[in-house]
Amino acid sequence: MSTSLYPLASLAQIEKTPSREDGIPEELELDLRAFGCKLIHEAGILLRQKQVAVATAQILFQRFWYVTSMKQFGIGDIGMGALYLASKLEECPIRMRDLINVYDLLLQRTTHKLKHPPGISSSGAPCPEFKYIPMSYFGNTFYDLKDALVVAEMQILKRLGFNVHVVLPYGTLVNYLRVLGLTEREDVSNKAWGYLNDALQTPVYALYAVPTIVSAAILLATRHLGIALPSSPECCWWELFDADWEDVWSVAGHIMRLYRERTPDDQARVLSLMSKKGVRLWLEDNTPTHPHS
Repeated sequence: MSTSLYPLASLAQIEKTPSREDGIPEELELDLRAFGCKLIHEAGILLRQKQVAVATAQILFQRFWYVTSMKQFGIGDIGMGALYLASKLEECPIRMRDLINVYDLLLQRTTHKLKHPPGISSSGAPCPEFKYIPMSYFGNTFYDLKDALVVAEMQILKRLGFNVHVVLPYGTLVNYLRVLGLTEREDVSNKAWGYLNDALQTPVYALYAVPTIVSAAILLATRHLGIALPSSPECCWWELFDADWEDVWSVAGHIMRLYRERTPDDQARVLSLMSKKGVRLWLEDNTPTHPHS
């Protein structure tokens, strides 16, 4: 990764991530990244954690998969470790036991969704509601999750070379809206802010500079609200922020991808690949075998 103000993935890492080298398709990897970040977000809400820590955790989570394969570590474990580490970095630490309890709930709910997809069951009866069963502090589950959390935090630090500096985009957004004269439009601010938060579920914070990501959020917000900004060849508003149009458009595409319709099979596949064991079983079933000549 580059060593500028904040690390970005290299061209080689972008073209062939470790997960893709192990046989995980690009679309599936992106879906797993998004789901892992969604779990971090949900855990942050349940823990009443500050948004800066949750956002930092999601960015660290995304960076991690440019240096490590999902065949080696589960997205649930790394998400838990990223949130624990980010909470320390942003000086709003959380208790390990609280984080483990929340992730146990989220993992149980994921398992329930996998066994009982929303809707009507094949027998015609409604699917049972999810009921959380608290773990025993003297059972294996707690200690297994605790060990996974400690290992995940250590591996994030080790594999990122302790370069965990993160620049969040929110202050930049406020400044850019002021330059464009849009600070009075609360709908633009809210929508652009929302796009920045949604972008945390994509790899863009590990690929592009913050001005480019903020410009993409403003582009999506203003187009959705029908607000025209100068975009003639002589005067392009994004050039004020040293953003390249192709990069801005690419970031917008990453964000819009999150809103596409997913089939029940696609959703079930992602839920079943939460752990490295699930990923390895999937690779065994889906990697073509080449007979010996």
